[in-house]
Amino acid sequence: MGEGDPFGEDVVRQITRHMNQDHAEDCATICRALGGRPGAAAARMTGLDADGIDFAATVDGVEVPVRIPWSERLTERAQVRREVVRMATEARQALGLPAHEPH
Repeated sequence: MGEGDPFGEDVVRQITRHMNQDHAEDCATICRALGGRPGAAAARMTGLDADGIDFAATVDGVEVPVRIPWSERLTERAQVRREVVRMATEARQALGLPAHEPH
């Protein structure tokens, strides 16, 4: 946990597990549209901090790191969900995909 980073290891681990188990397609969509990896076949979340979210995107069979900044510095866990939903929505719109119902 970096200086001034409100997210401890347990929180990051829980969010990462949830994203990878329940929102794997959203991870890939976000990396394709917002992470500069339009050829990403898949992606998994690898971490986050107050300033952004990290993924490993699979491009041409190789995992490459992708870092996407939040729209603002986050100070509490509840903001993470809001930011991920925003990113997924923006990514789906950018790629011309239909919106989906958030869980």
